[in-house]
Amino acid sequence: MNPQAKLIFTISLLMGTTITISSNHWVMAWAGLEINTLAILPLISKSHHPRAIEAATKYFLTQAAASALVLFSSMTNAWYTGQWDITQLTHPTSCLVLTTAIAMKLGLVPFHFWFPEVLQGSSLTTGLLLSTIMKLPPIALLYMTSNTLNPTLLTSMAILSAALGGWMGLNQTQIRKILAFSSISHLGWMTIIIVYNPKLTLLNFYLYALMTTAVFLTLNSINALKLSTLMTSWTKTPALSAMLFLTLLSLAGLPPLTGFLPKWLIIQELTKQNMALAAVALSILSLLGLFFYLRLAYCATITLPPHTTNHMKLWHTSKPTSSSISILTTVSATLLPISPLISTMI
Repeated sequence: MNPQAKLIFTISLLMGTTITISSNHWVMAWAGLEINTLAILPLISKSHHPRAIEAATKYFLTQAAASALVLFSSMTNAWYTGQWDITQLTHPTSCLVLTTAIAMKLGLVPFHFWFPEVLQGSSLTTGLLLSTIMKLPPIALLYMTSNTLNPTLLTSMAILSAALGGWMGLNQTQIRKILAFSSISHLGWMTIIIVYNPKLTLLNFYLYALMTTAVFLTLNSINALKLSTLMTSWTKTPALSAMLFLTLLSLAGLPPLTGFLPKWLIIQELTKQNMALAAVALSILSLLGLFFYLRLAYCATITLPPHTTNHMKLWHTSKPTSSSISILTTVSATLLPISPLISTMI
């Protein structure tokens, strides 16, 4: 793709995200979401592969339907209450329609079907954008309207997302699909706590984005798209593979790594809200995710030659690792000690 075109699309992405998260009026928020959608479509379909075109089409149709529902929800609320302010969404029908629209935007169960397919049809860098920056505007809208949304509906969708995200990721061999189901599972953790402690949802999202960025950039650096190619990466970049191992375990939420922090705080908050059953259910379902993270980590670091892969062995590379990857993987593994500081901020 032309560098100038790529620059324009990237600036449009940042602009659309900024417009949505900083707006008070529903029409401005909707316009920001539309700019985002139109900016990411050329980045998804830039390879001109049939799979990429299919992914872009699925993404466009889903996001267009979700945007229409956002507009319908805000218009219904304005019709009944005379309010276009995002924080004044009070009509029950509008709240229900908005919850559906944001679930479609994010890829929450039962509107999750498009996300693994779109991620599989995209490159790793576009997949990174879809998993992180494209989730920020819908989560910002969820944050601003959290006090009026239905807690029972959000809790049900969250537990189903954690269950299906873990369950459907178990038998995947494509790394992008595994990361897509991982994203769905993490969204379940973010959604369940949004009504009770919205700041905790934002903390979870920031840490998830940090760890996912580290994983995507590492995989892009070693050019691994399938588990079978990941098996040969140890011979090429041993240090990077070791850090990938820690980052994947951090995504799984194992102590004493960074990923344990949001899970710990969410379980604590759910217990305070007398939702111990939901906390137990989420904790058990996170074991499904732990299995496929361990599977990825095993393929990346523990599977040493001789093994039965048909792929050619890679030469050990002397190319230095990008400093951004080094910083992100280190932070993804070592933030837990400052959890007292973080807990005082939320």
